[in-house]
Amino acid sequence: MQLDLSFILTALQSILPALPMTFLIAFVPLLLGSIIGIIVALVRLSGWKISKALLNFYVSFYRGTPVILHIFLIYFGMPIISDEWFDISLNGWPIVIFVIIALTLNAGAFLSEIIRSGIMSVTNHQIDAAISLGMTTFQVYWRIILPQAFVVVIPNLTNIIIAFLHASSIAFLVSVKEITGAANIIASSNLKYLESFIAVGIVYWVITILIEVLANQLEKKLTAHVRQGVVQAL
Repeated sequence: MQLDLSFILTALQSILPALPMTFLIAFVPLLLGSIIGIIVALVRLSGWKISKALLNFYVSFYRGTPVILHIFLIYFGMPIISDEWFDISLNGWPIVIFVIIALTLNAGAFLSEIIRSGIMSVTNHQIDAAISLGMTTFQVYWRIILPQAFVVVIPNLTNIIIAFLHASSIAFLVSVKEITGAANIIASSNLKYLESFIAVGIVYWVITILIEVLANQLEKKLTAHVRQGVVQAL
């Protein structure tokens, strides 16, 4: 068996049209999950014991179980619950919606821990100073805590963005045609599995490098300006 280098280029041309689906599956859950993550982080930092217990369970479950399990639970479970409990049929829904819902819940759990650690990194004397100047709780979070927390968690956010980019490949197991699914199709039809998966590996690698470069540039710029912005806010 010889490696067909020319077929790697052919495979690349075949899988690139599936790239928008990969971006959809990888990045939409992160955007939606960030909203969940902020809410969960703030509640877990509050004194609401019952809510904290429920959210601790949510975070523990999603961090302690594999992504593919979450996809299967949503994919197989949501139609049953919707039909039996609410008499609403989900037949005909695109499979990608179930994948996005599953990954959004997963992202919310992981992002809540990242956001919580970022918020806790802000020193209390800055918060006390802002309050003493008459800032509301919202202003303290928006102008003091969150800007600094965001800079602190950029490396962790970069890691989770890359992780979700790679996790999107699992979607092909439920017949969503992202780039790994497209590579599997072309590999099956041409019996050139090695070349096809080398091609998809190149795509993931290039996107990962771009994410890392952008994150490094963003971190440098924000690190240079966030302290000045906090001082001005105070």
